[in-house]
Amino acid sequence: MNKPKILIVDDEKMNIELLHHSLKDQYTVIAVKEGVIALDVAKRERPDLILLDIVMPDMDGYQICRALKDDPETKEIAVIFVSGKDALEDELTGLNLGAIDYFRKPFNTALVRARIKNQIELIKKTRQLEEMAWVDGLTGIWNRRMFDTKFSEACRYAQRNKRAVSIMLIDIDYFKQYNDNYGHAAGDDVLVKVAKALLLGAGRPFDTVARYGGEEFIILLNDVHPQDGALVGEKVRELVEALDIEHKYSSIHKVLTVSVGVASSRPSNEFIDQDALIKLADKCLYEAKGAGRNCVISNDFRPAYDELNSLE
Repeated sequence: MNKPKILIVDDEKMNIELLHHSLKDQYTVIAVKEGVIALDVAKRERPDLILLDIVMPDMDGYQICRALKDDPETKEIAVIFVSGKDALEDELTGLNLGAIDYFRKPFNTALVRARIKNQIELIKKTRQLEEMAWVDGLTGIWNRRMFDTKFSEACRYAQRNKRAVSIMLIDIDYFKQYNDNYGHAAGDDVLVKVAKALLLGAGRPFDTVARYGGEEFIILLNDVHPQDGALVGEKVRELVEALDIEHKYSSIHKVLTVSVGVASSRPSNEFIDQDALIKLADKCLYEAKGAGRNCVISNDFRPAYDELNSLE
């Protein structure tokens, strides 16, 4: 397991060395001496905690903290002020800016270690609770709430950089009949297995696989060619079919299958209508079911799924 990461921002070499020596056995420690560099490092390294001096040569600690909290990419990073300024109003200013604690110099290293350990444990527990709110309890993949967040972020990125996004809605064919005849426990097991197959099919770290509701899943592909959506859709369709899960009550196959609807935006800096894109994917999914199920239909490609195989 990776060590928690701590960023020390202090222009005094002695303070950096003292903190580094005290913390290096338990944490990955990074140290910088300038505020502008600290902001860049915080964005790039995403530390778990920042130990921030107030009196700095270029930006003071208050300015650095404001900049961190104003940036969506760094606003959640915990900040502790470590300063020789010991007036009550200094501590209040730091805490009002969003810092979680305030250490006064000269500091006792044993006390600093203990308080940092407590804060790191609190950060971990908070993250675990937050993650639980974003994860589907049955399958362990992201839930619809997380998908909506990721989708908004992806669309903003695509607009800024003139890139495309693709989404696909995946529905398990005749899932009600499966549940009714094999039982809800078996149905839950199927949902877990299908989720794992989808994660394998959309395997890039910046893609998102989520449970959208019931037996329906949704996949977000970032930064793709519009035609890639259909190809990934066909890949996940094949992976689910290859699970070879018996489904005697399906009207099309005797194994479990999925239907897939794909909608892709165009590379452009114009506004991406998220609702319209999801409605288009849903329309394509409806067409896939009408075409006999166990197939992929997209707004770019509408060939039968066996023709899609020849494109790979």
